[in-house]
Amino acid sequence: MDSAILSLLGAFLLSILGLFAFIWSLRKGLLVENPKAASAIFVQGEIGHAEDPALDPARQHQLKAAAAEPGDTDHPPSAGELADRLAADRSSAFPVFMFIAFACMWLLFGSIAGLVASLKLHWPDFLVSEAWMTFGRIRTVHLTVVLYGWITNAELGIIIWLMPRLLRTPLIGNMWIMLGGALVNIAIASGIGAIGSGWTDGLEYLEMPWQIGIFFAAGMICIIGPVMTTLVRRKVESLYVTTWYHTAALLWITMLFIVGKIPGVHFGVEQATMNWWYGHNVLGLWFTPVAVGAIYYFLPKIIARPIRSYNLSILGFWTLAFFYAQVGGHHLVGGPVPGWLVTLSIVQSMMMIVPVLAFSINMGLTMKGRMRLGLYSPTLRFMMFGGAMYFLSSLQGSFEALRSVQQVAHFTHFTVAHAHLGAYGFVTMVLFGAIYFMMPRILYWEWPFPRLISLHFWLAAIGVTIYFVGLTYGGWLQGLAMLDASRPFMDSVNVTLPWLRWRSVGGSLMVASHVVFVFHFLAMALRFGPNRAGAALFTQQPKDLEPAHGE
Repeated sequence: MDSAILSLLGAFLLSILGLFAFIWSLRKGLLVENPKAASAIFVQGEIGHAEDPALDPARQHQLKAAAAEPGDTDHPPSAGELADRLAADRSSAFPVFMFIAFACMWLLFGSIAGLVASLKLHWPDFLVSEAWMTFGRIRTVHLTVVLYGWITNAELGIIIWLMPRLLRTPLIGNMWIMLGGALVNIAIASGIGAIGSGWTDGLEYLEMPWQIGIFFAAGMICIIGPVMTTLVRRKVESLYVTTWYHTAALLWITMLFIVGKIPGVHFGVEQATMNWWYGHNVLGLWFTPVAVGAIYYFLPKIIARPIRSYNLSILGFWTLAFFYAQVGGHHLVGGPVPGWLVTLSIVQSMMMIVPVLAFSINMGLTMKGRMRLGLYSPTLRFMMFGGAMYFLSSLQGSFEALRSVQQVAHFTHFTVAHAHLGAYGFVTMVLFGAIYFMMPRILYWEWPFPRLISLHFWLAAIGVTIYFVGLTYGGWLQGLAMLDASRPFMDSVNVTLPWLRWRSVGGSLMVASHVVFVFHFLAMALRFGPNRAGAALFTQQPKDLEPAHGE
């Protein structure tokens, strides 16, 4: 039995196990509407107390006034439960800071590499004196750094910070998590060096040589152990939906990476099938569930209102788990693969509309009548933007899987635009918002220059919009030119040049936003800037913190 059939059979068996878990949850009543579970992120008396740690005292007051609704009380949240949350935050602070610091470093490096690669598409003689500067290597370095260095580190930081909070339990096994983080980042740094020197496994998203990938897999296993131990020793009765998403995502990415990197197993067409099984699943079963889980926590936490339907949130989780596993096959349309494999992928891609609608409806109902709060809260602005881009990128991805659309979009910049709408417009913007919320609670300090947060948002939002619109239109023109047998191939290249320049303009704005973000992060970490006092401010000695500061 060949490896492709084994991979598909394994995915099928996992789906069957998921189906039985779903049936079990129905029998246990876990999908019955559960207001208690929907409010699990709040301590007693906290609903109605809006907060955004990224705000200064004056803007914090404005947010609370704007978020106030009839029936809210002035009673302070339970001091005892806030103390438990503060203890949970203290237990995870150092490993979370490590992950976020690594993420910021890789973000700056990876985005500069990406801008260089973008410039080379319409300025081919730019930086060609060394082999590692060539487009094939610098673009692959960018991809590896951004996907593993930036997104993976940031998502691990968010998971490690939210788990103790949601479980009301101090993090267990910090040293194992620190070891895991070190191994993951050793693998990333080594992988970048290997790719720059020309040593690569040659598979998209899996370019890191398998000898180096061993360190990444070992690091993830070291992280999973403490997270699962903390989950088992939880003090809460109801698991909030974010816990479902984040726990599953950790297990999924580790399994996916290990299967994808097993040497001497995948060859030829089977290797291509496995590559896109991994390539799409790393986006849909790692990046997406962590970002969706983060929105489910931070968005209601900022507005101080529970999500509208816990039922819809769980429906979204299970349908994501059921339908996403085989969507990558639509990248093989026209390839020497069985027709049923591509058809299965297209069907599952269209079925992905179900979890996307479940999430979007839930967030829309939760924010109904409260959209104006995005004017007051920069963190909420990032979350709302990311949630909207999740809806758009997912719908586009479902319809892009259709053969009629693939006929034009396949092998064009249209696909690149779609990938950036998801990985940047959705995932990265959510990560930015989460970091702005988390860091004051981790470093016991406020963001020193609040205006930089708004500058960062607008640079990033405008940049990714220019990037996406330009490449989408240019990529579609490119596809139409390639389909026209009467036109030479160079027409399909020339027609994209103006839009590739716009890609670099959008990329430049995105890089500028990253410089602002990383500078602000360093200023906060090093205690530069004005010493402001307010709701988000902590003293430098954690032992002196009051429970109210742990909101």
